[in-house]
Amino acid sequence: MNFIEVFKGIMLESGFVGATWQELVMILISFVLIYMAIVKKYEPLLLLPIAFGMFLANLPLAGLMKEAEPWYSSGVLRIIYSGVKSSLFPCLIFTCVGAMTDFGPLIANPISLLLGAAAQFGIYIAFMLANATGLFTVGEAAAIGIIGGADGPTAIYIANNLAPELVAPIAVAAYSYMALIPMIQPPIMRALTSEKERKIKMGQLRKVTKVEKVVFPVFVTLFCALLLPSTAPLIGMLMYGNLLKESGVVARLSDTAQNALCNLVTLLLGLSVGATANGTIFLRTQTLAIIGMGLMAFCFSTVGGVLLGKVLCIITGGKINPLIGSAGVSAVPMAARVAQVEGAKANPTNFLLMHAMGPNVAGVIGSAVAAGFFMMVFGK
Repeated sequence: MNFIEVFKGIMLESGFVGATWQELVMILISFVLIYMAIVKKYEPLLLLPIAFGMFLANLPLAGLMKEAEPWYSSGVLRIIYSGVKSSLFPCLIFTCVGAMTDFGPLIANPISLLLGAAAQFGIYIAFMLANATGLFTVGEAAAIGIIGGADGPTAIYIANNLAPELVAPIAVAAYSYMALIPMIQPPIMRALTSEKERKIKMGQLRKVTKVEKVVFPVFVTLFCALLLPSTAPLIGMLMYGNLLKESGVVARLSDTAQNALCNLVTLLLGLSVGATANGTIFLRTQTLAIIGMGLMAFCFSTVGGVLLGKVLCIITGGKINPLIGSAGVSAVPMAARVAQVEGAKANPTNFLLMHAMGPNVAGVIGSAVAAGFFMMVFGK
């Protein structure tokens, strides 16, 4: 046996020789994201799985994302990705989110629905801009716009249905901006409000009964599904998880949705989404455009929420602090915490967290409704 020839054959078939420049660049990007997740702690629960999925999928000649017939001959990441392609993972995540969400502040203060709706402003601005550039189809423009809702599962859901090739850049942009909320929102909030407005203290919310909390998920599901049937998968699973929590009779199921199921789906969702970051698709002008328009969408969503908050402040005679409008984006509860922090800076005795949670959870519903609208209009 000629060991030199054997070694030569191994090297010729190795990833060292077969690597493309796109794969190497994507591996470097994955290292940056891993650093951000571990060292900077930017949304690590999803950014770390996404980054490592990106790393695995771009290993030269490994074939972890290869597609083959029969299906079980495909790469392992391609098989896991079927959970994204079928929209199973995003819907399961919504079940988990519903089980962890308290809609009490929204029920106690229904005006929060308006603030949650206003904070979807950036979705439509980014959609119109993306559509006007000519770089994207109308479905891809709709998927890009959803980044402005700061709702990762919804962004993945609509991208998977309307822009499958853009799932990776849209998901990475959505979760990156969610992680950067404490940096992005405060300057906008301070620029649009006066110190007097930020000091406004809001009265205590009324106590919400158990009957209201049980009826709410059923009513919202019925109303939204009848109005926009395409919202049923997301809204239905969100409210199913919430009903498990609020019913009080299935504690084990609620606990499973909040913990074990949430952790498992997050693990697989992040890994498989990152695995879609193919270098030949990811490294092009469109990706930079998506990242830029996603940031713009997020900023305009914050602007929309705060401006309506100012209007409501005037109408109510100064009873509503405009800062809570910024929490209308769907990043629960991070956006509400940012509103609390900014309010406390202006007035240390200010406690806006529960008031901000109303628009915050309304934003989850709002982004799902916006996604359902786009699906109905632009879906195949």
